[in-house]
Amino acid sequence: MIYDIRLIIATDYAGAASTGRHLVCVMPRDLGPEQRLVAGLLNLHPVPDQRHDRTDFFGNALVEFALHTPHKGVEVSVQARVARMVSQAPIIEALPLATLPYALAGCRDMGPDSPVHFCAASARVPRDAAMTRYALSLVKPGMTTADAVLAIGHALNTDMRFDSTATTVDTPAEEAFAKRHGVCQDFSHIMIACLRGIGVPAGYVSGYLRTQPPPGKPRLEGADAMHAWVRAWCGPQAGWLAFDPTNDRIADNSHIVVAYGRDYADVAPIRGILRGSGGQRSRQSVDVIPLLSGDDAN
Repeated sequence: MIYDIRLIIATDYAGAASTGRHLVCVMPRDLGPEQRLVAGLLNLHPVPDQRHDRTDFFGNALVEFALHTPHKGVEVSVQARVARMVSQAPIIEALPLATLPYALAGCRDMGPDSPVHFCAASARVPRDAAMTRYALSLVKPGMTTADAVLAIGHALNTDMRFDSTATTVDTPAEEAFAKRHGVCQDFSHIMIACLRGIGVPAGYVSGYLRTQPPPGKPRLEGADAMHAWVRAWCGPQAGWLAFDPTNDRIADNSHIVVAYGRDYADVAPIRGILRGSGGQRSRQSVDVIPLLSGDDAN
């Protein structure tokens, strides 16, 4: 599937900021056969005094920029074309959950995709006894690691309620889990905590999700949003399994990857510091537009 993606993230300040420095992570990744970045352009307004495009340890595309003159806000816009080609092959060769610790103990890879980086607690995903107990209650004897990942993801989708007003970007995972509601960020952080609690390496994926309008209704401009889901390591042969607990499904061609990290803190779309006073207001608009050609009409 080929998509055109348009994103605008804008922040308006109540009063002019004298300086600002920001880090942006919004460009889709180029992942080889499963996802190819055909073209991508990221614009900044105002035009920054400094800009540095780079990749981080995990291979995510970042843009650092700085403004040294007074400005009343910042706008980031992205235009990208992405070819997404995820295989829908069945999950095979996932290790039994009971033997996963031995595979991890023998892992000597310290590269960005190594599972060893995704085992311990991280900034936004603490070790939590309640979430570990919840995960353990879902594990059955003889389960493979993939079975456990799917069982936890399905259960969270059933037991939690999506509520766009229930949490903020700073809400702790423990609070969202205790109240059993939240947004995709909360669903993902909770699932990661559950998996790490039972010894499964798990990480956070940020990206874009193609959304379908209701039957008979036109697609709304800007109605799509940045999304989050989970990837879990199921052994050296099976590799990583990506699951979207918010929508109760294995990630597929509708999920366009922007960044991999240990949690949201690694892959926030925009963060930074500025010198100014007063409040600020943010707005976001995302369009994920499928391009139909030949037999690709879904």
